[in-house]
Amino acid sequence: MSLAEPAEFPRAFANAWAARDAKILAALFAEDADFLTLTGHWAEGRKAITATLAGELAGAFARAKLVTGRTKTRSLAGGVAQVMQRYVLSGIVHPDGSDAGRVGAILSAVLVAGPEGWQVAAAQFTAEG
Repeated sequence: MSLAEPAEFPRAFANAWAARDAKILAALFAEDADFLTLTGHWAEGRKAITATLAGELAGAFARAKLVTGRTKTRSLAGGVAQVMQRYVLSGIVHPDGSDAGRVGAILSAVLVAGPEGWQVAAAQFTAEG
């Protein structure tokens, strides 16, 4: 899935997350993209991103909800942009099944323009400290 503008990425990510659809989430990424997930897993390539997100959405994030906060988009060069999105997650589950409470996180993504639109080349989802 390609986007018309980089600024569409945070909403598209949140919508796919809410649907618990790892394939749609991974489709936002280029075929050879890298993604460092919120759990610290480094997935290389869309196939690995799909598998990683499917596991995380079935595990710790099975009930997790994203609420969007501040967004910043900047052009880095022609056809390259960075998007930073603050989310608050709730409903995260510890391995023992207990609720982890609310967590602030930043999703930082570098998107590149291609013939069919914008896709993520690299992204990192990090808990706020």
